[in-house]
Amino acid sequence: MSNQKYQNLAGLMDGCSRAEQYFSKLPSYIQETIRQRGDHIHSEQELHDYAENLLRNE
Repeated sequence: MSNQKYQNLAGLMDGCSRAEQYFSKLPSYIQETIRQRGDHIHSEQELHDYAENLLRNE
């Protein structure tokens, strides 16, 4: 997993194919929740952490 920082979720998806693949495999309602907070996600690790937290609390 890369430690590279991006401006937001859109930048992460454009710059990291692993993050894009991971995101595409998440349930649609999790994807939508993450998109709503996209300005606060700056790395692949943050994406994984946030998604795992949402999945744990569903």
